[in-house]
Amino acid sequence: MSEADDLPRADQAEGAPHPRETRQLFGHADAEAEFLRAFGSERLHHAWLLMGPRGVGKATLAWRIARFLLATPPMADDGLFGAPPPPERLDIDPDHPVSHRIQALAEPGLAAITRSYNDKGRLRDQIVVEDVRVLNKFFGLSSAEGGHRVVIVDSADEMNPNAANALLKMLEEPPARTTLLLISHQPSRLLPTIRSRCRTLRLGALGPEDMQAALTQAGAELPADPTHLAALAAGSVGAAMRLLALDGLKLYGELVALADSLPRLDRQRAMALAEKAAARGAAERFELMLTLMDVLLARLARTGATGQPPAPEAAPNEGAVLSRLAPTPQKARAWADLAATVTDRSRHGQAVNLDPAALVLDTVFKMQDTASR
Repeated sequence: MSEADDLPRADQAEGAPHPRETRQLFGHADAEAEFLRAFGSERLHHAWLLMGPRGVGKATLAWRIARFLLATPPMADDGLFGAPPPPERLDIDPDHPVSHRIQALAEPGLAAITRSYNDKGRLRDQIVVEDVRVLNKFFGLSSAEGGHRVVIVDSADEMNPNAANALLKMLEEPPARTTLLLISHQPSRLLPTIRSRCRTLRLGALGPEDMQAALTQAGAELPADPTHLAALAAGSVGAAMRLLALDGLKLYGELVALADSLPRLDRQRAMALAEKAAARGAAERFELMLTLMDVLLARLARTGATGQPPAPEAAPNEGAVLSRLAPTPQKARAWADLAATVTDRSRHGQAVNLDPAALVLDTVFKMQDTASR
C-alpha cells in the first residue's frame, strides 16, 4: 500500500466501496443487455457514454464492462463447430486473473481517468489536460500486449476545455482494440462533438427493492424505516450513502420542523441550524444542508403544482407541512422561483467563501418571506 492509497478518490463515494469492488449491479439489466448485444454482433462501438443521475451505478457498470472486455476473447468463428454462443452476462469470476489485477489496480490493459491531486496535495475540482495525456503513454505501452484496452473516464463532465479537446482527438482517431467508457451525470456539460462520437447507455434511478439490495451490498446500515431514505435519495445509492454517513435524515427532519414554524419563524431553530453549518470541520455537512434545502424547496413547489405532497414522505409530518405551505399552483411558482434564487446564491456563496451561517440564515429568511406572501 502506498500513501496514495490512503487519499480520498475522486471516483469513490465516502463510506462506499469503490465501484471496481462492487460485484453486482442492481436495476440495470436492460443497459447490460444492450451492451452485450453490441458485443455479440461484432459491431462494438469504440466509445460509450454512460448517462444517468449521480450514484445510480454508472461507474459500477463501467468497471463491469471493463472486466468483461479484458477477460473475454473476441467473438470469432471457430471453424467446424461455428462460433460459440454470445455471453449473456457481464459477470467474470472473481478468481479470474483479470479480476485480481483490476482489484489490485495492476491491469495493464485498463486506464482510469479521474480528477488528480495538484502539487499542493489537494484534489483538483476538474480533470485537467495532463490527466488525459497520460493515455498517450498508456496506449503506447499496452499496444505491445496485443489484447483489448479499456479507458474509464469518471466523470467526463469534470473535464476542463483543454482536457475535453484532448479526449476528443482520441475519440476522432481511436486506437485499435480500445473501448472508452465515459461516465456522465450531466451530458449537457459535454462537448456536442464528444457526445456525437459515443454510443449511449442510459441508466435511470433505482426502484426501492434494487436500492435496498445495492445498499446492503455496500455494507450500509439501513434505518428501521427505509422509506424516508428512499424518498430523499431519489433512487441514487450514492446519495443514500452520503445521507447515512452525514446523518442527513435527521438534518432534513430539522429543516422540515423549521419550515413547520413558518411564517412565524422559530428563530432558535434557525440559529441552531446556522451554527451547525458553521461548525469547524463541517464543510461536507454544510454542502449537504444546502442540497437538502434545495430538495425541500423542490418538494414544496411540486406539492403546490400537483395538489398533493410527494409520496413517500421524506421526514415525519412532511406531507402536512408541504400542503400547508404550498396549497395552490400560485404558491408553487413562488417556491420554484425561490429555489432557483437560492441555488444561484448558494453557488456564488460557496465560490466566494461566504460565511456558511450567513448563507443558511439568508435562505431561511427568504423562505419566511415566501411563506408570508
